[in-house]
Amino acid sequence: MIQRDYLIVGGGVGAASVCDSLRQYDPKGTVTLVSNEFYLPYQRPPLSKSVLRDHAVNFERLLERTDDWYKKKGIELRLGTYVREFNIERRLAVLENGQTIEFRKACLATGSRARRPQVAGANLGNVVYLRGYRDALAIREILLSEKHVVIVGSGFLGAEVASSLLNSGAKLSLLSRDKVIWQELLDPETAQWLTDLYQEAGIQLLLNENLNGFEGKTVIKNIQTKSGLRFPAGLAVVAIGTEPNLQLVTNTPLSSLSGCPVNEYLETDEKGIYAVGDIALYPDRIYGGAKRITNVGMARLQGLIAGGNMTGRKRQKFEIVPSCSSQVLGMQFDFVGDFSTPHLLADVEGSRDKRNFIARYRRGDTLVAAVLCNRNSGDLENVQEEVKNSVLIRAKK
Repeated sequence: MIQRDYLIVGGGVGAASVCDSLRQYDPKGTVTLVSNEFYLPYQRPPLSKSVLRDHAVNFERLLERTDDWYKKKGIELRLGTYVREFNIERRLAVLENGQTIEFRKACLATGSRARRPQVAGANLGNVVYLRGYRDALAIREILLSEKHVVIVGSGFLGAEVASSLLNSGAKLSLLSRDKVIWQELLDPETAQWLTDLYQEAGIQLLLNENLNGFEGKTVIKNIQTKSGLRFPAGLAVVAIGTEPNLQLVTNTPLSSLSGCPVNEYLETDEKGIYAVGDIALYPDRIYGGAKRITNVGMARLQGLIAGGNMTGRKRQKFEIVPSCSSQVLGMQFDFVGDFSTPHLLADVEGSRDKRNFIARYRRGDTLVAAVLCNRNSGDLENVQEEVKNSVLIRAKK
């Protein structure tokens, strides 16, 4: 039996961040990271942007840490390896090859998987669910021969993919049940402005349409909508959200319908077992309620905090105004605050037409969120502080 002080299950940015923090506060504790991916932990956001746009992008640039870094820090990597059993009571993890790791403390950073539509043909060839580096390579390969491309979904990922493929030479269509692009992120006027820009860029928009199925014998040939539309597609990129990877802890206290519940220290009810990243359902000490937010910045920060907490030498609560960014149609967007409910009105500073603005969203007198378009880092920091102060004032009332 292998004995370790710390076990990290997962191979994304959150897992790498836990390793980083563990070594900051405990340079000598034994650490093993087990990931079912064959790659070192890497950043996924570029997959829908620079990796699709630029065939010269080097995978090494995506790595969160190099192989040498893990070696120098004395962190054992088990890549391309599944954990088939995770025993909470006995603090054991059984690997697919039968080896058993006995751990003192563990962190689950298993991430999420692409949600698949429950329609006919969802598993046909050339229907791609962009989640990993190999998926991005597959899209690039298919584009060499197929020129009718449909992106299914108009959220962050769908909008980024459509934007990145604009100069690919393919005829692009974007299919979504939403009425506008980024419907759940923007106020109606700003969302319509962005949607108009996509149309002007030459992308065929099939909005307010529900997917009915993919047609083809082995490879996709056509797409059908529930309204009766039927059109050709040699490649479909499906981006309709994600689901947390909780299969390892199904039917245990570490799993719920909404994620893996943790406290403000990112520790589960099972003492010594933590969770970070896409699976972590944490108490939101600023906005209230429980949140599970899936972006690389949150995963990285949660990993740093959880790693320190695991060592016991740095005890810190996870308390943050969430933020993330996106790049589409040559514009930089930064999102700050709570977007869990629709924002109907915006106070706009600057100009949408000039592609330079800040849209502030309020609930009553409280500034709860903001979207920045092509603004500098100073503006972003100011808005982050503005939102946090406004929400905290409300919380104290």
